[in-house]
Amino acid sequence: MNTTAPALTPTTRTLAWCLHLLVVALLALAAGRAVADDRPHAAMTVAAAAACSLLYAAGPTLPRVRGSRGAAALWLTAMAAAWLVLLALSADAVWVAFPLYFLQLHLLPRRSGLAAVTATAAAAVVGFAVHQGSFNAAMVIGPVLGAAVAVAVVWGYQALYRESEHRRRLIEELTTTRADLAAAQHTAGVLAERERLAREIHDTLAQGLSSIQLLLRAAERALPDTPRNATRYVEQARQAAVDNLAEARRFVAALTPPALEGTTLAAALERLCATTGTRHRITARFHLTGDPAPLPTAHEVALLRIAQSALANSVRHAEATTAEVTLSYLGDQVAVDIVDDGQGFDPDRLPVPDPESGGFGLAAMRARVHALGGSLTIESAPGHGTALAAQLPLDHPADPTLDKARP
Repeated sequence: MNTTAPALTPTTRTLAWCLHLLVVALLALAAGRAVADDRPHAAMTVAAAAACSLLYAAGPTLPRVRGSRGAAALWLTAMAAAWLVLLALSADAVWVAFPLYFLQLHLLPRRSGLAAVTATAAAAVVGFAVHQGSFNAAMVIGPVLGAAVAVAVVWGYQALYRESEHRRRLIEELTTTRADLAAAQHTAGVLAERERLAREIHDTLAQGLSSIQLLLRAAERALPDTPRNATRYVEQARQAAVDNLAEARRFVAALTPPALEGTTLAAALERLCATTGTRHRITARFHLTGDPAPLPTAHEVALLRIAQSALANSVRHAEATTAEVTLSYLGDQVAVDIVDDGQGFDPDRLPVPDPESGGFGLAAMRARVHALGGSLTIESAPGHGTALAAQLPLDHPADPTLDKARP
C-alpha cells in the first residue's frame, strides 16, 4: 500500500486476503454478538462495526494511501479511532487488535510500527479490563502475545524479503558478469585467432609470395636469352604457388603444415633447406645434433615456422649466400639455430612493423616460443651476418591459447 512495500507475490496476495477476511469476520462477530445477546447499545455497536468495515475497505482503494506512508499513517489513525469507539461499545472488539498489528507493522516504518502496536495492545488490555470490571495478568497475555506474534511474523517476513532481494540482485550481477565474461572470452578468441592468422600469413603466404616474386623476376631476366632457365624459374614459381595454396588451406583449417605431414621435423627442415637452395641464390645446409626424440606437434610447428621465417629473411633482407640450419636435441630442450653470412643488422634498432613492407617475423617468432615457455636469442651486427637460436623446453605444458593458434 506504499511505494516502499514489497512487491506482491501469490503467497503475499493470499496472506492479504486472509487478513481482509479476518478483519471482516472479527467485526461481524462483534456486531453479531451485540445483536444476538441484545446488549445495550447494540445498534451503535453495529454502526461502529460497519464504519470500521467501510473505512477498512476504503483504504486500499485510495491512491494516496497506496503511495504514501504519511497517507497510510492517517488512514491507520482513522482506523484506530473507529476501533477504539467499537472497543468502548463491545469487549469482542479486542480481537480486532490482532489484524491491526499486522497493518501497522506493514505500513509504518519499523519504529513507528512498533510504537503503534504497543499502543494498540495497551488499548486492548485497558478496554477489555474496563468491560470486565477487573484486571488480572491473564488479560495482558492475549493482546501482548498477539502483538509479539505479529511482530515476529512481519519482521521475519521482511527479513526474508530483504534476503530474497539481495539474492536476486546477486543473481542479476552474476548473470551480467557471466555475459561480460562471455563477451570478453569471445573477444579474446577473436584476437587470438587473428594473431594466429597473422603469424601464419607472415610465415607461409607472405614468404611464399616473396619467393614467387623473386623467381618470376629471375625468369624475366632470363628471357629471351636463356629460355630454359626462364622455364625452370617459372616451374619453381608454380610449385611454390602450389605449396603456398596447400599451406593456406591447412592453416585456415588449423591443421598440421603439409611439410610435417607423415614425416619428422628433421626431414621437414632438411627439405626446407633443399627447396630454399634450389629456388634462390643461397646455399642452405641442414645439420642434426643429439638423439632425436618425439616432440609435441606444437613444438614441431613452432620450430618449422621459425626456420621458414628466418631463411626467408636471409634471402629477402640479408641477401645471404650461405645459411646453416641446425636442429639440436639437448636432453630436456630442443633448439633450432639459423646462421647466415648476410648483411646483418642492429637488433637494438629494429624498425617498427609495417603492414605494407612486412617486419612481423621476429615478433611472430617471439610469440611462438614464449607461448611454449621457450626463448629466442638473436645475435647480429651490420656486415657480420645473423645468428638466431630458438629453444623450447620438452617438459613445458602447452599454453591453452596455443591450441587455438596452432596451424
